[in-house]
Parts: sequence; structure tokens; C-alpha cells
Amino acid sequence: MRKTLLIAAAVLVAVHAGASQTPASSIAAPRAEIGNWGVDLSNRDPAVAPGDDFFRYANGKWLATYQLKPDELRYGAFVALRYLSEDRVKEIIEGAATTSPPPGPVEQKIGDYYVSYMDMDARNARGLEPLRPVLARIEAISGKADLIAAFGRTAVDGTSAPFVAEIDIDNKNPDRYILNVTQAGLGLPDREYYLDKGERFGKIRTEYRAHIARMLRLTDWDETRATAAAGRIFALEVQMALHHWPRTDLRDRDKTYNLYRFEKLTEEFAGYDWIRHLQAQDVDGVEELIVATPTAITPLIALVNDTPIETWKEYLRYHLVSGNAEYLSQEIDDAHFAFHGRILKGQEEQRERWKRAVNTVGDLRGLGEAIGQVYVKRHFPPDSKRQMRELVENLRAAFRERIGDLEWMGEETRKEALAKLEAFRPKIGYPDEWRDLSKIAITAGDLFANVQSVRAYFHAYDMARLARPTDKEEWFMTPQTVNAYYNPSFNEIVFPAAILQPPFFDPHADPAVNYGAIGAVIGHEMGHGFDDQGSKVDARGVQRNWWTDDDRRRFDARTRELVAQYDKYSPVPGEKINGEFTQGENIGDLGGLSIAYHAYKLSLKGREAPVIDGLTGDQRFFLSWAQVWRAKNRDEYMVMRLKSDPHSPEEFRVNGVVRNMDGWYAAFDIKPGQGMFLEPARRVSIW
Repeated sequence: MRKTLLIAAAVLVAVHAGASQTPASSIAAPRAEIGNWGVDLSNRDPAVAPGDDFFRYANGKWLATYQLKPDELRYGAFVALRYLSEDRVKEIIEGAATTSPPPGPVEQKIGDYYVSYMDMDARNARGLEPLRPVLARIEAISGKADLIAAFGRTAVDGTSAPFVAEIDIDNKNPDRYILNVTQAGLGLPDREYYLDKGERFGKIRTEYRAHIARMLRLTDWDETRATAAAGRIFALEVQMALHHWPRTDLRDRDKTYNLYRFEKLTEEFAGYDWIRHLQAQDVDGVEELIVATPTAITPLIALVNDTPIETWKEYLRYHLVSGNAEYLSQEIDDAHFAFHGRILKGQEEQRERWKRAVNTVGDLRGLGEAIGQVYVKRHFPPDSKRQMRELVENLRAAFRERIGDLEWMGEETRKEALAKLEAFRPKIGYPDEWRDLSKIAITAGDLFANVQSVRAYFHAYDMARLARPTDKEEWFMTPQTVNAYYNPSFNEIVFPAAILQPPFFDPHADPAVNYGAIGAVIGHEMGHGFDDQGSKVDARGVQRNWWTDDDRRRFDARTRELVAQYDKYSPVPGEKINGEFTQGENIGDLGGLSIAYHAYKLSLKGREAPVIDGLTGDQRFFLSWAQVWRAKNRDEYMVMRLKSDPHSPEEFRVNGVVRNMDGWYAAFDIKPGQGMFLEPARRVSIW
């Protein structure tokens, strides 16, 4: 296993030094893109002791001086890389829009879709007209049968419903797709926005009711009618929220896997015409399905049956205009932003239209893969894929050693864990097979028609999955996405091309920097295979218990300690992290950085790393991790993240992790009495 590690380390060093045979004295060594060796030291605040607040020690000067722009919800190293990706995608799209004649039919679709988004004059001229057919269908609803059919069309119409039936991978049979029925229907980000009694949420609820009324007035209703309807819609959503499962339960793979025969579904959840709903959704002949939130379904059915049809029609009308506002007139788009941007997130101004157009056209559920083909040709050198594969194997080898040395894990469980690790399948950069998007019809000059066409294409694509085995070559992010993911059902770790750039990866950076950044990201995604939920899935992607009872108890005891730590962190006054909700990502962060640190130490082959700018290799490693997560957030947006995002805020992705790692204490000589100090017995080590 050491041989793999040494090869990967050599790759980093060789690229850093350059491959030319020219004497070193006659050439300039390539410099890292950030600073001299990969970290911008000017962002540090030397007035802050590393042991008191490592996040601010590493980033404090930047945090004190950077002012969020009016259209920014947050900004930092991660977001800066997303901006770079947006600029590159814009160049690709505008090239497709201006080439004459277009080089091909898909390129023309890309260009026409983008131009239709940017043409606000045409959108203003159409006003509400694009919604008229669906509005007429909603107004024509005369009974439960029509209402249920409307619920079945939510994906294509862009509306909402109290529950939805989505296509997913069967957690216990990853070779097949299956229908998954789950709760839905809320207009606010989470049930807590309806139920939390705090003043902050009370104000949001008041603004939300006013917003619903304003959106309804834009559908040609007078103020009296719109205001009355807004009150009923809000009261209806409150009733839905009372029955919704909290997010801590929604992420539990055991609680949400409830397999039903279709006959049992209709018996246990009677009073609802499931056949009509699924037929309206273009699904027929379902024999088995999953009900993710069974205790929510029965009261939601009662709500469907007990609420007047007219109220449901008002609800559908509001969600139709809200769900499509971005693609309509300036007036409707601005009204939607006034609440969902300013009130909910604290965003002062809309992002520039071209940026929103790029996100819409380049989305995975848009023409993103077609754009991605051009993106990787221009911005992802073939050698990057090779280097990344070697780094993945480097981290796998380090993880293998760590699993082998775990004192809390018995041999029976260890054997299964190692088998799962060996079965990890890395996907790097871009798909080997690209999705054919040529059948999507794009109409020049008609944005809403294009949105509907894209929705219809992907809806049909999804529904057709039920008749075929799962596609293990499919990607769930585009190459131009700055992110990564672990898919437990396929036991795969996936790294799109756009994340494989500074500050995450730079072939000219100090190896410690790459290990502390992209190495920790690789380790994080591997760690998801062994977090509190990923650990319920085996090497083949099948959800089953492969643990002994004693080992699972020891694992759970360690995760509970981590949950307790994060429960105490408060990023915004009056609001704390939910350690249980975020534990999967926190385990991923802690495990990922620990594995990357182990891999870095192995790469040194027992030698000491050089001291650069007065910093040891270990110090550079941890500073790299802190640099990756440098960020500022608006308070309103932070609150929304705390309620709906399983990732902890950036500050605690740094401080909450390093204070559990002995190597960090040694690197920065952290002493008892400093703000982040934890006694060794209280430090959590899982993987």
C-alpha cells in the first residue's frame, strides 16, 4: 500500500518541479496560483491565536475587510471558484448564441435558450400569458378527481402538492429504480419556519402572507380577494407543516425506507385516488413503491379531503405563479425576489440576469451536459484526470491503514468496511458517456415554452426509468459544477472537473496544500460511505446492517459525542447548529481531514517536510483546509441554511474539525485554557 502513496506523492512533486531536463538554474519554477505555494497568508490575522479561533487566525483580515456585494448571499474561496465556472460557461453559451451559422443543432438550442432568458422585452410583452392554459385548468377543477390530477402534474406545471411521487434508486436493490412517495407542499424552506415561535420567524410568516397576496394580485385578482386567499393558503400550509417529518428523520435511511405493494398502499392510505394521481404523472402499472414518510401521509390525505376545493385552487394558483416567476415578466420576477431573496435570505439585489440565465441553461436538468462537453475540452486538461485518480488511490490507501488500526472496531466489521473501501468507484471530471439532449425542443424567443419543453423532457426521462435497470454511468452533477458527492447506492465518489482547481487543487502548490484541500475533499466523500447513514450500506450499495452490535454501539457513542459538540455552536445570535441533522457532513469533514492528514504524513516517507515562510508542513496543511472554507454569509441566509442545509457553516467546518485532531494541537502548540482546546479524552476520532 505504501507504493501507491509514494507514486501519488511523486506526481505532485514532479509537476511542481517541472518535467523539463533544462538545468533548474536556467528556468523559473512554476508558482502556485495562490500566494507563493498555495495559501494566501495576507488573509491571516496574527492578533488571533490559532488555539482561540483557528478560522479567524487563518482568515481574519479578509473577514474584517470583505463586504458582501448587494447580490451576494455569501462569498468566499468556494464561491469565487463558482464565479469562475459561471464566467467560463457564459463564454461557451454566448459563443453558441452568436455563432453564425451555428455549428450544430445542440449548440443552437443552447444559444436560443440563453437568448430567450435574456430577452426581458419579450417576457414583459407576454406578461402572465404563458400561465393562462394552466390557470384555466386550475379554475376548471370541480372535484377531488380533478384536484388529484393537478397534484400529479406538479413536476411539469411547476406547481406544488401535499405529497409527491418521485423516481429514486431502491436503497435495498440498487439495480432498479422505484417510485418514492413523500411529503411536500410547503412554500417556506422548512417546517420550522411555520412552527418556530421566535420573533424572527413570526416576522417572516407575516411577510409571507403579504407576499402570497401580492403574487395573487399579479394574476389579475383584486386586493380583497388576494388577501383573503393568502390567509387561507398560509393556514393550509401551517396544517401541512404540523404533519411533516423534521429533517433529522428525513435523512434516516431506515425510517424512510418503507416498501409497499401498491395494493397495500391503497388500503393503508385510503381516501385518495392514487391511480389517478400516478396516471396524471404518466406512471402506470406500479407493483411496488416506497413511502418515505408514512405517518405524514394519512393526515395529509385528510387535509386534502377536508379542505374546500376552492382553497386548493387558490393554493395551486399561488404556487403556479411562484414556481414559474423567474421565467415570466420583470414585475412578477421582482415580486418573487422581494420575498424569497430579500426577506428570506437577506439578499439586497438580484444577481445579474446573465448569471441566472447561465444557471438555468447550464443546469443538470437543462442543457448542462451539452455545455459540459465543451467545458472539459477547454478547461480540464487530460492530465488532471490522471493525477486525480492517483490522489484518490493515495487517499484510499491511507483510509485502508486507518481502518486497519481502529481500536474500537472488531475484525468481522473491519472485514466488511475494508471490502466497501476497496469497492469505492471514483468518477472524475466528466461522464464517459454523455446524455443525448438533441430531442429537447427549444423555441427562439420564447423562454417559458423552453422551460416547459425541458421539464417535459426530463419528466419523460424520469418516468421511463421505471422500466429499465439503473444507469451506473449517470452523473448527478455537471462537469462545470464546483462540488463533489458520494452516491451510496452505487458506492461511488464523484468529482466534477470544476472543483479540481485552486484553492482545491494546484499542481504547482506545495503538496501539504493539496492534501489539506482536495485530499480532504476526497477523504470527505469517502467518509460519507462510513458516516451515520452511509455506514448502513454495504460494498454493493445495498442497504443492510453489516456491523456487529458491539461495533455499532461503539460507533454510535462516538457520533453522539460529535453531535453534542456541534449542538453548542451558534453561527447567528439565537440560532444553533443542529448536530444531529448535520452529523453526516460533520463526520465526513472530520474523517476526510483525518484521512488526508494521514496520507500527507505517509507521503513524506518518514522525512520532515520543509519549512516554508516560517511554516511547517503540518501548519500549511491545516491552513489550506481553513482557506478552502473562508466565507462570509448574510444572517438571514445563514438561518435558512441552519434549518435546511445538512452542512455546518464554514466557520465550524474548520474549527469544529481541527479541535478534534491531535496533529493540529501539535502543529500550532495549542495549550489548555485556549478557546478551542479540548482535553484529549473529549476529542472525537471515528475513522
